[in-house]
Amino acid sequence: MSSTELSRQFLTFQLAGDLYGVNTGCVREIIEYGAVTAVPMLPPTLLGVINLRGAAVPVMDLGMRFRNQLTETSRRSCIVVLETQVGEGAQVFGVVVDAVCEVLEIAADTIEPAPRFGASVRTDFILGMAKQGQGFVILLDMDRVLGEDDLAQLADLSAA
Repeated sequence: MSSTELSRQFLTFQLAGDLYGVNTGCVREIIEYGAVTAVPMLPPTLLGVINLRGAAVPVMDLGMRFRNQLTETSRRSCIVVLETQVGEGAQVFGVVVDAVCEVLEIAADTIEPAPRFGASVRTDFILGMAKQGQGFVILLDMDRVLGEDDLAQLADLSAA
């Protein structure tokens, strides 16, 4: 059973007008959006790296990953620093979001499967959808958002 199935708390954030959630178990911290150092020859989904207490942390643009559209930053933009399991180790990386909203407690039986059509994000990234008010929170499976190529590039950036 994955950590996503055990924990029912999700950090929610906005991205391009949609509400997303990630399991709080993979969230390390939330930091104010600041200077990201560009690294040559990166794919468009990776913006570069930030210096987080002496460690080079790769930063991904989820807008580019999901919709092939750069995320426009504002004063509410943040970098959510996440950690995902990769084989025997862990990979730390940041994702740029429009704004962080809140932590929601979501009962497992209220999570609906991802729709097979009409979603604004590829459905293989979606853990499920949870009703929130009049809309839905798209719950992301961060282990699937990153492909093997992405993970290899993140590991290379982290080691730089």
